[in-house]
Parts: sequence; structure tokens; C-alpha cells
Amino acid sequence: MIEVYIDGASAGDPGPSGAGIFIKLGNGTVEKHSVPLGSISNHEAEFRSLLLALSICIEKNYDPVSFRTDSQAVERAVEKRFAKDKRFDSILQEALLMIDQLQLFFLKWIPSKQNKVADDLARKAVHLNNAR
Repeated sequence: MIEVYIDGASAGDPGPSGAGIFIKLGNGTVEKHSVPLGSISNHEAEFRSLLLALSICIEKNYDPVSFRTDSQAVERAVEKRFAKDKRFDSILQEALLMIDQLQLFFLKWIPSKQNKVADDLARKAVHLNNAR
């Protein structure tokens, strides 16, 4: 099973933000993605990292996938298929449509210390906003 670690980061709330996506393909191959997101909130960056990672998985036919996030808000929203904060509902609904395209999808909350690579990639992406 392909493991996908996601994280969002912001320098301010809102502020320059980025998504970090770390994918372990299981054959020893890994992918690292740092995606600048412009000026948004930290929570929105977390949801956008989910959306971007799902897009990558669908585009590359990565299925089945097991996602890991240190965002309890993202984990709960996907599990309940409901965003408590209405600002993220449209992003969640788009993500759920993508999740439903996959044969097998898991999402698990993990502590931040277990999500270090995705966190580093997200922080790098925050700085890439200035390079645009």
C-alpha cells in the first residue's frame, strides 16, 4: 500500500502558506512535493494539502493509498464527511469526490513528530511563495 504523508504550513494566519506531500511507494521509491499556496490560513493549507495529494494519487493511479496527517481537523472532517468550519466545506466536498474515485483509501491522524518530512516540505513551500 502506498503511504502518503501530508501537511500544511503558514507564516501568519493568514499568511504565505504551503503544502508538503511525502509519498512512499513501497518499493523504496519516494516522492517529495512542496507546493506554495499563496496567502491563506494554516487550517486551509492543511485541507489544500489533502486535495493536492489526492490529485497526485489519482493522476498517477496510486491506489490503494493510506494517508497520514497531523491535522485532527482534516482527519475528523474526512471521517465524518463533514467540515465543522463551513469555510472548508467546499474543499472537503472536492476531496470526498476524489476519495470516492479510489478503490481503497485510509486516513489516519499521527503526531507531528511522525510527520516531520511532510512538515519540512510544507515549510519549504511557504518560502517558495516569495520566489514566485
